[in-house]
Amino acid sequence: MIEERVEEYAERYTSPSAELFGRLAEETRATQTAPQMMVGPVEGAFLSFMVAATRARLVLEIGTFTGWSSIAMAAALPEGGRLLTCDVNAETTAIARRYAEEAGVADRIEFLLGPALGSLAHLDGPFDLVFIDADKGGYVDYYEASLAKLADGGLILADNTLFGLGESETAEAIERFNEHVRADDRVVQVLLTIREGVTLIRRRP
Repeated sequence: MIEERVEEYAERYTSPSAELFGRLAEETRATQTAPQMMVGPVEGAFLSFMVAATRARLVLEIGTFTGWSSIAMAAALPEGGRLLTCDVNAETTAIARRYAEEAGVADRIEFLLGPALGSLAHLDGPFDLVFIDADKGGYVDYYEASLAKLADGGLILADNTLFGLGESETAEAIERFNEHVRADDRVVQVLLTIREGVTLIRRRP
């Protein structure tokens, strides 16, 4: 949703991604019908930056896909930090696991295969950072389940929140989510125009 030349300019002035991510992107484009679901270099760097800046030790990701975001965030974790990532697709999760092993961060990541709400019900938390990037119709439920297990001072990041500008079922789902968060007096939020939109959410002090 960002003009291509703007995205290219932002990428030029963002610390470069490891070579591994280029190969991950190539394999994803060659094997997946929706490769655009990858976060890409700028958003990947942003997620890594947020993990480091918040000193998050326990991160939850809802929506693994082929693993760019998982690997980027895991690489920024402090010693002893962990990332739990949920997805229903065994094929893409296998790709993510393989690249995580190559990147040397597989020991920091726990891959949870199955519906995210089912996995989350059995996780204790509290999570320092949550990244929601899965089926858009489930965003409100993922948000509520995550907020209940968010650490004091923790952050929820929701991806693709500019989709609400469109006209489709996906757009309607994201608009419902955006309105749900805006009306929630438990939190404050800011929608950043990074790629397809990332909303940062935290509990009110």
